[in-house]
Amino acid sequence: MNKQLSQDAQDLPRLLALTLHAATDYLATIDTRPPATDFVAEEPLELPEAGTGAEATLDLFLARYGAAMPASNGPRFWGFVTGGATPAALMGDWLTSTYDLNLSSAANSIAPNIEMEAIHLLHKLFDLPAAFSGVFVTGATMANVAGLALGREWVGRQQGVSIAEAGLSAAPRIAVIGGAAHSSIHKALAMLGLGRASYHCAATLPGDREAVDLLDLRRRLDALAGAPCIVVANAGTVNTVDFDDLQAIAALKETYPFWLHVDAAFGAFAACAPAYRHLVAGMEQADSLTIDAHKWLNTPYDAAMVFTRHRELQYAVFQNNAAYLGEIREPIDFVHLAPENSRRLRALPVWFTLLAYGRSGYQAIVEQNCAQAQRFAGRVAASADFVLLAPVRMNVVCFTLAGRPGAAAVAAYLARLRDNGSVFLTPTLLHGAPAIRAAFSNWRTTDADLEIAWTALQASLTA
Repeated sequence: MNKQLSQDAQDLPRLLALTLHAATDYLATIDTRPPATDFVAEEPLELPEAGTGAEATLDLFLARYGAAMPASNGPRFWGFVTGGATPAALMGDWLTSTYDLNLSSAANSIAPNIEMEAIHLLHKLFDLPAAFSGVFVTGATMANVAGLALGREWVGRQQGVSIAEAGLSAAPRIAVIGGAAHSSIHKALAMLGLGRASYHCAATLPGDREAVDLLDLRRRLDALAGAPCIVVANAGTVNTVDFDDLQAIAALKETYPFWLHVDAAFGAFAACAPAYRHLVAGMEQADSLTIDAHKWLNTPYDAAMVFTRHRELQYAVFQNNAAYLGEIREPIDFVHLAPENSRRLRALPVWFTLLAYGRSGYQAIVEQNCAQAQRFAGRVAASADFVLLAPVRMNVVCFTLAGRPGAAAVAAYLARLRDNGSVFLTPTLLHGAPAIRAAFSNWRTTDADLEIAWTALQASLTA
């Protein structure tokens, strides 16, 4: 064995204690670190001929990068929709790395029970039917890829073709219809060979809405003259957290043949709070469903779940038969149910946090973040410096600068705000107009953070 590696193995308890100290130092400063910083290129280090050992490498990391690491998991990172790891989720994630288990098999250890149990707990959290089969993937993008891959196979089979076996060339072109889809839907279509051009964007409701216009959706389904297709529905749009009428869309399946994929990456968490639960009515009628874990569930990157009521299609699409993997039997190995072969035990942080905080804990997080979004929106609406662009439906505030300047002015403002170091927001377009998003999804965020952020927003108005 390499001498340095052998020495580090002997010193591992002390090295982990040093790492714990570095981690707790970071967490102690998470409220005061900038949520984001500008990128500054560094000259890469040269690979040493002989390593310096783990302790010296930790020291080098802390000196070179540690102080500059931003608090993107902190209370004022309001860009994208990003949660921060709950204490229990962080514990589970550290143990995941300790066990370093490839959870591709469902038969060779006790660990598969963790994923199965975590999926069961998620069924209860979101009130999903037992008929839904669930599996962990890396994030909402891969969950959308998986769900649309199942839809692609379903459409092919309606036309007498298994696309998983024969390929796209053996089937007619597949149409995908939806409203204001997340960008990852278009990426998934490109990855799956369906192509971005296969997406037919239906009109959205008038005014400040992003929900799909059901009349236009029906018109587009009529135009297919009975050809099977995929319909993508939103349970929480990225700009304004608008929800398609999932029950009405699902009811259209009585007339039109389509696979219903619901992108509920963070909107599914409406099911956790009584005041918002009605927004996801009909979600349980999806054929495939995307829910993210590293958003409102507040677990570390990277984790999401894809659920489906068509488990036989999962196996048809993702099966990975090989002699060295052994005989396929129940419980079916996860390698046959999801895109990845090598799978981290990413269910463990989810298992930890769900059991640690329960249904009421997640109801509290959702209600807390939504109330904060409402209070922040009230500040925006009352200010002469900003314009609120849409009602706050849950946890995202969509607004812009007074005078409604162009994209360059909004970008310059957001750069100044980022460099202020107190809060991070991201730009967007709402109905083609430049806008700003503030997304509240972190368990750490308090009302005091609203005050800090509001001061920074005003201070950044001038260059």
